[in-house]
Amino acid sequence: ADYVIAEETAGTASAARQLIADLAPAAAANAEAERKLASELAGEDLDGADWPYWQAKRREQELGIDEAEIRKYFPLEQVLTDGVFYAANLLYGITVQKREDLNGYRDDVDVWEVKEEDGTGIGLLLTDYNARSSKRGGAWMSSFVDQSHLAGTKPVVVNVMSITSNLLTIDEVTTLFHEFGHALHGLLSDVRYPSNSGTNVPRDWVEFPSQINENYAFAPEIARNYARHVDTGEVISDEQLAALKASRQFGQGFLTAEYLAASAIDLAWHSITEDTPSDIQTFEEEALREVGLDIDGLEPRYRSTWFNHIFAGGYSAGYYSYLWAEALDADGYQLVEQEGINRDTGAKFRETILSKGSSRDYAEAYRAFRGRDKDTRPLLERRGLAGSDVSA
Repeated sequence: ADYVIAEETAGTASAARQLIADLAPAAAANAEAERKLASELAGEDLDGADWPYWQAKRREQELGIDEAEIRKYFPLEQVLTDGVFYAANLLYGITVQKREDLNGYRDDVDVWEVKEEDGTGIGLLLTDYNARSSKRGGAWMSSFVDQSHLAGTKPVVVNVMSITSNLLTIDEVTTLFHEFGHALHGLLSDVRYPSNSGTNVPRDWVEFPSQINENYAFAPEIARNYARHVDTGEVISDEQLAALKASRQFGQGFLTAEYLAASAIDLAWHSITEDTPSDIQTFEEEALREVGLDIDGLEPRYRSTWFNHIFAGGYSAGYYSYLWAEALDADGYQLVEQEGINRDTGAKFRETILSKGSSRDYAEAYRAFRGRDKDTRPLLERRGLAGSDVSA
């Protein structure tokens, strides 16, 4: 763990453990309360397998979000051009125009040129969104050409998803913004060496720009520009936007606790110094007890025997990184909320974060943007877990 995390933004394994320790008490307390409410709805004491199902039932009843109806406000092309690209124009002054004269690697892959406000070309974006049998699941961004002043190259990047319907789900809208956040990291890079360009950064930093870009998906000033009913043209209501915002905090005790539990197990395995544990279950129980996440009925997101991420997936001692990046995102977006979604805020983020790649110390880059080191309290507030004392 010390060896791996020395090259990550966290810097030390103890810093990663401290993040878990900061969040675990509030996550555990909220998870217990959520299980009690879900058990009341189910009419029985729930275990880990049934908990998510009844949690979803509570969300539907309490927030009144009809997934089938709400997605009619999210046609793909509308979300992309009037939402994702619109937000980027507000923040960075860039425009994204389809290049009908250029062909992607498939007929259903579109090519877009990204330009500065004065018309100067920045790079190319390919979008490959449709599901097909030959495509693996999930969503990702890749770079075909990295920006580099040394090589004289402009970036060419691709966003990939596996969408089966033209009407997007809430999660798919969020993912569209997320992956374009990665694309912006590659497109707005401004460095000399290709090895420092764009997303060539540590795992616990690379998700920061993408996760902060997720916030614009349901920011009222953005959503009202793209979220129009496919049949009536009606703009999404303030009540619906409020429900979508509330849904981000719903069930976060469970979701945070199961994630932290898996992260704690990951760090425990990769912090063994002498004897290998002979009993896996006992080892896991001790690791969870140490951080206060040995909660009845709550399963870690992954158990050791099927934790592919940390034994064969490149996340050895790094599973914590998703939440580390979200802590940066939550704290950073608090500044955006204070200053507004505007060109000045965008210019600051572009100059200090997006353009630098790995050419600058990450802590220095974050301080240049935020004006101070990261604080975990905004993350607790976002996840509805505020109330417990945490350290900055």
